[in-house]
Amino acid sequence: MFLRNLTSKSTETYSDKLNRLKAVMDEADAVIIGAGSGLSAAAGFTYSGERFERYFYEFAEKYHIRDIYSGGFYPFQSPEEYWAWWSRHIWVNRYVNAPKPVYDKLLALVKDKDYFVLTTNVDHCFQKAGFDKHRMFYTQGDYGLFQCSVPCHNDTYDNEDSIRRMVEAQGYTVTEDNDLMVEKGVSPQMAVPSELIPCCPKCGKPLNVNLRSDNTFVEDKGWHIAQNRYEDFLRRHNGLNILFLELGVGGNTPVIIKYPFWRMTARNRNATYACINYGEAFAPDEIQNQSICIDMDIDTVITELRAF
Repeated sequence: MFLRNLTSKSTETYSDKLNRLKAVMDEADAVIIGAGSGLSAAAGFTYSGERFERYFYEFAEKYHIRDIYSGGFYPFQSPEEYWAWWSRHIWVNRYVNAPKPVYDKLLALVKDKDYFVLTTNVDHCFQKAGFDKHRMFYTQGDYGLFQCSVPCHNDTYDNEDSIRRMVEAQGYTVTEDNDLMVEKGVSPQMAVPSELIPCCPKCGKPLNVNLRSDNTFVEDKGWHIAQNRYEDFLRRHNGLNILFLELGVGGNTPVIIKYPFWRMTARNRNATYACINYGEAFAPDEIQNQSICIDMDIDTVITELRAF
């Protein structure tokens, strides 16, 4: 019902929108945060440029891979090489802290509100910033978990120790703040020892990262508990003054956050939909009067909201 009539046009200035969003947030009975990859990008978890060159230079040179995202789909020549890439990929995007404290600022903004987080991000940034784990539903998995690749069962496994061993086997040293360092002039290995390749403890098949990419994705017990908590949160706040705060959600998976937020706003005259997304801030015409669309860097907006 919405796709034909999307607009970002408004007669409001940026200052007007910021003031209105702050007023709505202050008065809201609940804030539901919908977070996409743009939020982590605003926190410095970029998948190209300096970060990519720093951690994946050898792969870029050998295979002409141009960014971390596309490298995740590359058909590497062996499991040992595959896990050399993926151990670095997981470590720098899950166990290294984000360069900018955007998540910390966001928590300071909503910590006194009745909030819930719905996110497609898999980098654990909400948890590391101190968000209540009972108020989060991470729909697409977690870089910090392994699952059976078949899968033969629906359990997941913490992978920090395994990933650490893999990156250290390539020649990296893990620093006190969990960053990866290598001696000057030394090129990291592009393969891990075969004995470090993770295998399922039940069937012996390879383990994969717990990421939703096909129908083998494991929705473990924790996933279902989080889903139930989110659905219960929605039921308890049905019809109330809700702020649906969408941050950095693009067009890759709109059915998880964006479309549901639009529908729930349209069905609740007391709800407000706020979209903060640099270059992609828009809403359907049907909910324009209930929408605040800010085409701006998320870090900048959150910082200025906190300054009120």
